[in-house]
Amino acid sequence: MQFSSHGRTQRNKIAFFGLFGVGNLGNEITLQTILSHARKYFPDGQFICICSDVTDTSLRHKLSAYRISTRYPSQSAAKWYMRSTNPVIRLLRQLLIGIPRELLDWFRIFHILIGVNTLMFPGTGYLTDAYSNALGWPYDVFKWTVLAKLLRRKVMFISVVAGPIYRPLSRWFIKSALSLAHYRSFRDTSTLTCLKKIGLSTDNDPIYPDLVFSLDEAVLPPPHVHTRPRLVIGIGLMDDPGRYSVETPSNSTHLSYRHALAALLHWLLSRDYDVRLLIGDVYDVPVTRDLTELLRHNGFIGTRGRLFNEPAASVGQLLSQLASTDLVVATRFHNVLLSLLLEKPVMAITFHHKCSSLMSAMGLSDYRQDINGLTADGLIERFRALETNADKLKDSIKQKTAECARALDEQYDLIFRGRNIPVDEPRFLVWR
Repeated sequence: MQFSSHGRTQRNKIAFFGLFGVGNLGNEITLQTILSHARKYFPDGQFICICSDVTDTSLRHKLSAYRISTRYPSQSAAKWYMRSTNPVIRLLRQLLIGIPRELLDWFRIFHILIGVNTLMFPGTGYLTDAYSNALGWPYDVFKWTVLAKLLRRKVMFISVVAGPIYRPLSRWFIKSALSLAHYRSFRDTSTLTCLKKIGLSTDNDPIYPDLVFSLDEAVLPPPHVHTRPRLVIGIGLMDDPGRYSVETPSNSTHLSYRHALAALLHWLLSRDYDVRLLIGDVYDVPVTRDLTELLRHNGFIGTRGRLFNEPAASVGQLLSQLASTDLVVATRFHNVLLSLLLEKPVMAITFHHKCSSLMSAMGLSDYRQDINGLTADGLIERFRALETNADKLKDSIKQKTAECARALDEQYDLIFRGRNIPVDEPRFLVWR
């Protein structure tokens, strides 16, 4: 509970910023997790979300939501001025529409943050320009952070990951935003290395696991009771993972990824396994169709009752599908992490340093293959090793996920109830 200058009590009001509402289930479960903990600490608190899609976020998480930015007009409202390629018209468009729109957005954000005590950035993947230019995600994070700082609101980056950061202006925006934080923690040492390269001092910054390791156990489905005559292998897919590896990924990386997974699917289905395709984002759905088409093109038609392809639309559906598997081969970070939470032996196709760091931290370095140079033979070899050692790995996975949950409990005490972090002085603790 906080007090105003007139002695009246004021409810805690926390704003959570993230790429929510875009169909990425990893982002949604991150918000779900930190919201559940915030509500335990502050039963009477107020919570709002700064997100990409306010309608989806409001309905899914039952809270008020505001758009990250309004500088992008709706498609219907933009048709009349977005069509022209004339440089004079484009310049006038920017001067007469773009700049005034952006100034209005700054005033909108200022008004939202006036009633907020703390602006929190829980760990979704916005500290990168892999899927936007410098004036996309890096600029948005900078803008919200600067205005919160001007209003003397607390700014916290919690268990975040960074990179890749390709452009100089992106580096400046991200470094500046993180420098203004009153508290920041990162998921892994590889993120610290990335940030040091852009000139941010991270020597005293804490490392805490991904927030989803503290997902409420009540949300997790019951342990899977194997009733099928064959093992069920979960195959987690991802659209264009190579974009996180290099600034301009070649199409050959995606083709190699697709063909290697198709070969693994063929190998599994040709033997005594059933397969369940898994996604973590709406953009992954076309990849599931591509793979099933490849199987049919290669003459493999014996998949009826053996290949399950039911794209999850919610966190609950994804958890239920993962729970029904025995072993998992996944690409998306949170498909790997949720498999670990459910104590599933998992192999990762790594496309980003966060994936490699997660597998190393969980003692699973031998069960990963980089997206670059991916081969079907390599996937099959590592899968066979995973299956051989599955029983032994389960105990280790259970122990390490429990350690991650305990570490995150410490962090929640710190940011929600423990030490007060003054708004005029950044303060960092170290947990390694």
